[in-house]
Amino acid sequence: MEIHYRNNGIIDLVHILKGNLSSPELNKKNSVCIKVVSPQEFPQITAGIWSPEHLFVAAICGCLKTTFFAIAKNSMLQITSFSCKAEGRMELVEGEFIMSKILLKPLVVIPHELYRSKTMRILKKAKDACHVARSVESKINLEIIIKDKSILLESN
Repeated sequence: MEIHYRNNGIIDLVHILKGNLSSPELNKKNSVCIKVVSPQEFPQITAGIWSPEHLFVAAICGCLKTTFFAIAKNSMLQITSFSCKAEGRMELVEGEFIMSKILLKPLVVIPHELYRSKTMRILKKAKDACHVARSVESKINLEIIIKDKSILLESN
């Protein structure tokens, strides 16, 4: 992982709070970058660009997804779809900002009600097994939504 900042002669708040994130391991030509900025709470920051805080929450959310799919595959769980929203809370604790809480909101559509309890167990197991989540001190909560595809089809 690398972060690059290039000074074009003028250093101001907008320029020092921006940078490009790239990974030589993922792209040998190093042409794909993610623009990163300081959080929106800082003045004069361009909205719509990822901050390290966004990436932190996204890493935990992505780890939940990949861990869930690995466990689901090994458990022969059938699902129709998976999506997950995530929220992070930054708080001032003892004079320092920390990401104190992460809320993960996975939505899993299952082909039949019979898979509900198994899906719930696997989601909870995935949260506990996620190596990224286990590596941080933030409190991580799940707000699980499971929908039955057969009921969704009947109501349409």
